[in-house]
Amino acid sequence: MKHFMIKYQFANGTTEAWHREIEIFISALDHDPDLKGKISYRCMKNRDDSSYIHLAAAVDEQAIKTLQARDFFKLYTEKTRQVAGGEVV
Repeated sequence: MKHFMIKYQFANGTTEAWHREIEIFISALDHDPDLKGKISYRCMKNRDDSSYIHLAAAVDEQAIKTLQARDFFKLYTEKTRQVAGGEVV
């Protein structure tokens, strides 16, 4: 299993709209027939500031490659950069 952590400060947009985008992304993961059960994704917001941490786990390299090829992943990655003001770690 491969694990990933993504960190950023929320800088652009509304939190409500961003949380909807996160829900849409997780739903796409859960309903993709080639990825279902192969990618785990969680998002957490620090209660004391505007920082977010996303934790992802993939069962193998093939799951990662499949995810990276999906349009919904590319769109979500770009939206993450946008809400973070370009600073994603």
